[in-house]
Amino acid sequence: MNSDVTLPLWLFILILLFAAITFASHFLIPSVRWFFRKWAEYFVARLNSRLERPIEPFKLARRFDMIQRLIYDPEVSLAIAEHARENGVPENVAFETARRYAREIVPAFSATAYFAIGTRAARWLARSLYNVRIARYGDDALNAVPKDATVVFVINHRSNMDYVLVTYLVSGTTSLSYAVGEWARIWPLSAMIRAMGAFFIRRRSRTALYRKVLARYVQMARDGGVTQAFFPEGGLSLDGRLAEPKLGLLSYILDGYDPDGREVVFVPVSINYDRVLEDRVLIAAGARGERRFGVSPIKVVGVLLHHAWLRVTRRFQKFGQAGVSFGAPLSLSEIGDRSVEQVGGQLMRRLDSGMPAPPVPLVARAILAGARGEEIARHVEAALERLDAGGIPRAAGNGEEVARRGMERLTSRKVVSGDGEVADGGEQIVRFYARTIEHHFTGD
Repeated sequence: MNSDVTLPLWLFILILLFAAITFASHFLIPSVRWFFRKWAEYFVARLNSRLERPIEPFKLARRFDMIQRLIYDPEVSLAIAEHARENGVPENVAFETARRYAREIVPAFSATAYFAIGTRAARWLARSLYNVRIARYGDDALNAVPKDATVVFVINHRSNMDYVLVTYLVSGTTSLSYAVGEWARIWPLSAMIRAMGAFFIRRRSRTALYRKVLARYVQMARDGGVTQAFFPEGGLSLDGRLAEPKLGLLSYILDGYDPDGREVVFVPVSINYDRVLEDRVLIAAGARGERRFGVSPIKVVGVLLHHAWLRVTRRFQKFGQAGVSFGAPLSLSEIGDRSVEQVGGQLMRRLDSGMPAPPVPLVARAILAGARGEEIARHVEAALERLDAGGIPRAAGNGEEVARRGMERLTSRKVVSGDGEVADGGEQIVRFYARTIEHHFTGD
């Protein structure tokens, strides 16, 4: 019993390694999980006490549990059987395909990542790049929205900064679940976006089974009271105007809506900028007639390094105004015709009518009308009077002040000269910004 046992060093190390793993899995990891789970519960409880719309339990469910619930949904099961029959594959193969789709779609929301990191980063970025001007319409109606209603923010898509702006502006009210495209499915960006509560949508290669899995997830989130946000245009505007809506996501929200159940309220959010960060890229893509932007990673890195250098040397100037207008909410229970075309049309009209008019679009419109020098301020003043008469959100100040700010932005980019003459290659940029507000002046 007391004799020595000699072991090779590699075997001794292996035994120690297995012992350490066993100790960690049975004692250490459960304790650490318990600690972080309790801390997360405490963090969420404190958040919910100050948020106007607390985080719903559906959003806090474990990702694994949500995936299981989704792939075993009766409607998804029928779609799996149909997919297997149409494609001549065993049902277990179709089931694994549905599981892959669910894992691709379902987010992994982290309240800590969203509120401790995401919203703070969004606030810093939005306020460091732009002077954010907010217009709110129908405040009384917003306050009257039931606390248990599902709120869906419907946003026009002007720039990738739209995500940042809206996240920052509603961070004191609730957390948002965005629908994002395939561009965000790049590691490690995808993990960060999932932690922020976003869910991925394929723009191409969408089978009937995929559409059913996506539809059921959107409907489960709707019924669970998750505050959602989506861009009905489906992509960035290439010419400054609102694009024709893509109504797929909206149709999923409308499908199966129960007027006697949880209310669904749409809130239109119109966004416009003095400078869209991607404007030259968008204009070039529009000229080619395609959505392949073709921006090389090297060029992106170069732009970021140049921006960082301007900040370090204290030469960076903000890109002007970012105008955000929250329109009056639209409740589904108040709509007689709930067809996707009818609801989508109403939402797009509200986005159009609430589109803010920052200084650059106003000056761009004046220049296209032939105004030069001091005429620009007079032209802008007349436009401001027209906007005020229609109750449309616009840049603060009189015509002279607004014209000065708009001209500073355009001349600093060498798009126009000091008296308003358009520089070579600048006409498309001037037209791009003028188009963002041209619908406010129909009939001029």
